[in-house]
Amino acid sequence: MAKEKQQLIQSFRFPAYLLGFLWLIHSVQALRGWSWSFLGVFPRETSGLIGVLTGPMIHGSWEHLINNSLPVLILGAGIFYFFRKISWQIFIVSWISPGIATWIAARPSFHIGISGVIYSLAFFVFFSGVFRKDVRSMTLSLLVAFWYGSMIWGVFPGKEGISWEGHLFGAITGIALAFYYRKAGPPKKKYSWEDDPESSPYDIIEPWNYKENMPPPEGFSYPE
Repeated sequence: MAKEKQQLIQSFRFPAYLLGFLWLIHSVQALRGWSWSFLGVFPRETSGLIGVLTGPMIHGSWEHLINNSLPVLILGAGIFYFFRKISWQIFIVSWISPGIATWIAARPSFHIGISGVIYSLAFFVFFSGVFRKDVRSMTLSLLVAFWYGSMIWGVFPGKEGISWEGHLFGAITGIALAFYYRKAGPPKKKYSWEDDPESSPYDIIEPWNYKENMPPPEGFSYPE
């Protein structure tokens, strides 16, 4: 129990540091009256490639940052807790791949914010549970669907100023990662009855051994 608690605490460490860094960057912008949107992804411009690395760190407003903060913390911790062995691979690909796809195919505008990464992590967690058919992964998947179910609408063109392309490519990245790593997630818990197809968790007493297992009350005998 103590080990699990320690691992849970450690899983929040990197997401918390990242979130603090995002808030520091935006605080500097707000206090100085600066705009670092030029560090976002600008499709099909060589200078816009820098945004693949820096774009997720830049947010256009406090509302934009606040809306992304809780998902970064919760989903990030979920990745590092449930998928420890592949957590860094998942996070790095989720950071870079949506940005590259956005640079190739999105509208000519500066695309900023960590939303693409969030979509990748959320869709990875959800479809990982679906592909692996594991009870614990499915439970986490249902929690993601409950918390962030409305995210599905973010992959379609809608509100002006929202990079739906980044959301879409993030979602595609998450699904691809879930399929690729479908055998590399947390070990699936195996129950005893899965080893013996004839057994069941409800087989407490063999019915043909009832005389041996359940001796009759005093003064009573089983019929021959």
